[in-house]
Amino acid sequence: MALFVVMNTQGPNWDPSRPMREQAGWSDHAHFMNALVDEGLVVLGGPIGVGPAHRAMLVLRAPEEGALRRRLLEDPWMRAGILRLGELERWEILLGQLA
Repeated sequence: MALFVVMNTQGPNWDPSRPMREQAGWSDHAHFMNALVDEGLVVLGGPIGVGPAHRAMLVLRAPEEGALRRRLLEDPWMRAGILRLGELERWEILLGQLA
């Protein structure tokens, strides 16, 4: 299985006046992401950086990019425009290791 990294960004329907856990559909998004962890697809993930724009980084394990991209786009926040799928890149680890 290959590793991939994606940096998702806030979408057009992100409400900058509300924190992440108070965005519309938070519980559906959290349930979806937890399911990806249970499936073994998400290895690591969470918000990254501090600033006015929301970003979240995911490290993923999957056999190929196409199916992975399709699965990520099923996220309720992606469908609602709260998040936007960032650039998805294959990642070759040269230092350290992931279990």
